[in-house]
Amino acid sequence: MTKDLFIDRIGSPIGTVLIICDEAALCALEFGDTDDRMARSLRRRYGDVALRSCDNPLGVSARLRAYFAGDLHAIHDVPVDNGGTPFQEKVWTALRRIPPGTTMTYGALAAQLGIPKANRAVGAANGQNPNSIVVPCHRLVGADGTLTGYGGGLERKRWLIEHEGAAMPTRRTTAR
Repeated sequence: MTKDLFIDRIGSPIGTVLIICDEAALCALEFGDTDDRMARSLRRRYGDVALRSCDNPLGVSARLRAYFAGDLHAIHDVPVDNGGTPFQEKVWTALRRIPPGTTMTYGALAAQLGIPKANRAVGAANGQNPNSIVVPCHRLVGADGTLTGYGGGLERKRWLIEHEGAAMPTRRTTAR
């Protein structure tokens, strides 16, 4: 059976953003140049999907526009359906508690979750986040403050962190 999902595309300072919702929650938020990755993720979660064009599904598009315009809390309580494992959901829930303008290391988040040696597992869960920006995986940085891994690319990660007003301890970046 095919699952109907609703898609909107909006322009942003960091490129086209794809917003995919069902009737109740945001299911995926990706960048236009990563739509192949998004399609694979949706197939893995739902099987066959039909993407129906929809203007501002669940009001998410308007809230993202407000976020990009400077209202950093506009996306705070957007309902999400991440479709992850219990561990991934735990990580993604913790990510949503990191306030805008703040970064945290993978290790610090692992310690906050009570599993201080699980920084790599936290990083792996972070990398599988289907709801970029709303579940702010961009707020995690390497142990030395460097930017590491971001599905949308490190320049977008840097832009998001700077947009939120977080201090950037270094301009150096590393790929994961």
